[in-house]
Amino acid sequence: MNNDTRTAVTIEAIGSYVPERRVTNDELAQRVDTSDEWIRSHTGIGARHLAEDHIATSDLAVKAALDAIERSQMRKEDIDGIVLATATPDFVGFPSTACVVQEKLEMIGVTALDVVAGCTGFIYGIEVARGLILTGAMHHVLVIGAEKLSSIVNWEDRDTCVLFGDGAGCAIVSGGGDAEAERGVKETILYADGRGSSSLMVPKGGSSAPLRDTTVAIEDVTISMDGHEVYKFAVAKLGETIKKLMDHNDLTVDDIDMIIPHQANIRIIQAAARRLRIPMDKFFVNIEDYANTSSASIPIALKNLEDEGRLAKGDRIIIVGFGAGLTSGGSVIVW
Repeated sequence: MNNDTRTAVTIEAIGSYVPERRVTNDELAQRVDTSDEWIRSHTGIGARHLAEDHIATSDLAVKAALDAIERSQMRKEDIDGIVLATATPDFVGFPSTACVVQEKLEMIGVTALDVVAGCTGFIYGIEVARGLILTGAMHHVLVIGAEKLSSIVNWEDRDTCVLFGDGAGCAIVSGGGDAEAERGVKETILYADGRGSSSLMVPKGGSSAPLRDTTVAIEDVTISMDGHEVYKFAVAKLGETIKKLMDHNDLTVDDIDMIIPHQANIRIIQAAARRLRIPMDKFFVNIEDYANTSSASIPIALKNLEDEGRLAKGDRIIIVGFGAGLTSGGSVIVW
């Protein structure tokens, strides 16, 4: 395809994968001092899927990618690039987890890169792929959000361990011409505020605090979160991003078929909906079954919507998220 005819960037297929092992709140309550009632009332979570110890983030990503490729009826040979968003890479530093995925998919030579933007990673990844396509560098890109958050959770910390699950989702993002101009990613807003970086992090293990130079406690290498600060940022940015996307594109609530937010906490979604005066039935929520799967949550939700027959070609949706960094972002997409 000539560069000058590549005017649309569309999502051609969506795939996902979650581990078979499903852990309910009641099962978790046997391990830490919590209860199903407390977890549901504070988060909306009822269960989460957890990967076995020998499974890596890249393994989850590969299964989601193969699902998307199969649903698209494309061949692996048609793919030009892999953009993988994750907060739980196979290895700290290098090699790139996207390169590990490339090798496992037997797609050697295909461009592969990681995106690190916390739970907003999938949205960042879509925009990276969109740029690569519109410049003519690529035509079909796998955008994957994949997480094994169980590997960085302190299972003795009841404030955080109840929140997270494992899984992966993959979108095939493709370039199109004038015939597809009505479809595709219409606008994306990305935002980052490094002042909140300490609000959601793993304190040690990177270049600023190498593990070789310190005595390591479990709290040093697992998720640390200031829930109050993250909540304030999330509610503000969810509402602000949705409003900006609607205003910039002259959209009303009636013009939007569905809003798919990052699935972190039902209270955050409800608070943002109240601020915007948007009914909750406009928001797709599946946190009860999957918990917070970080960069995987939005593509997993998109796959759920499509499987339920609630997402069809031509539907106008908004995807919106927030995460460590602190980062946030959203996109208007015509499916």
